[in-house]
Amino acid sequence: MHNCYVPIDHHTVAAVSVAGTFLDVLGSLYLAYDLLGGQHGPLRLLTRAVTYSIVFGIGYGLGLGLFFGLASGLASGITVSIELNRAARGLKHYSLFWEGFFSAIRGLAFGAGLYRILGLEYAIAFATFITAGQIIAYARGMRPAIDYVASRRPRLTRRQFWGTVMRALGYIASAIVCSALVHRLDHAWAFAIRLGLVTGLVTGIGATVNPYIEYYADILPERRLGAFGIGLILCGFALQSLQYWLALFDVRVT
Repeated sequence: MHNCYVPIDHHTVAAVSVAGTFLDVLGSLYLAYDLLGGQHGPLRLLTRAVTYSIVFGIGYGLGLGLFFGLASGLASGITVSIELNRAARGLKHYSLFWEGFFSAIRGLAFGAGLYRILGLEYAIAFATFITAGQIIAYARGMRPAIDYVASRRPRLTRRQFWGTVMRALGYIASAIVCSALVHRLDHAWAFAIRLGLVTGLVTGIGATVNPYIEYYADILPERRLGAFGIGLILCGFALQSLQYWLALFDVRVT
């Protein structure tokens, strides 16, 4: 069999394998539903985290690349699910300190995603700007759990819509400022608009399907959770096996 060359970066292959391992672990947790406390255990939170991570990860991945989608999807999905899980229990939102901590996690994830594209200085600057912007938004009452409701119908309220618009504009402005200060891009405006539009679309879609996800997160029966766990394990196995399929067919990676 002759060797063939395809433009697949070895970092991408590693990221896919890590994602596969992560899905295997999640699937195992779903199969251990009863051991983790059943309906009153942590799997309801885990269901939210997995679902939102997939929604955000796919959206960011399609718009800005696989690694960016993996990093930002996990960070956004996990932090947002923690906040929404608290709202679902009828509790008051977290203090500004913890909301700032969640903002920093998402900011670091976005910076990590941009690091491979635009370098360390740009990544640090952008992460700092959007973390500060999110903290300001929290202080003014704009948070993931705003207008929270669990419903079988998707919904986007006026406040959620304008929050999405302002977030997209904030990301565009941050990208332009970072380009001017630390990394001059040949097409700075084009990249900034792309980044802002992707962020805005993913945020808007996430806010729209939020009621639907919240509704089903609390009513899924044990069998469906178990079937979901099996599905995650199979997906994880498929992702982990990619590196071996490449080796089997003598596919070279960069």
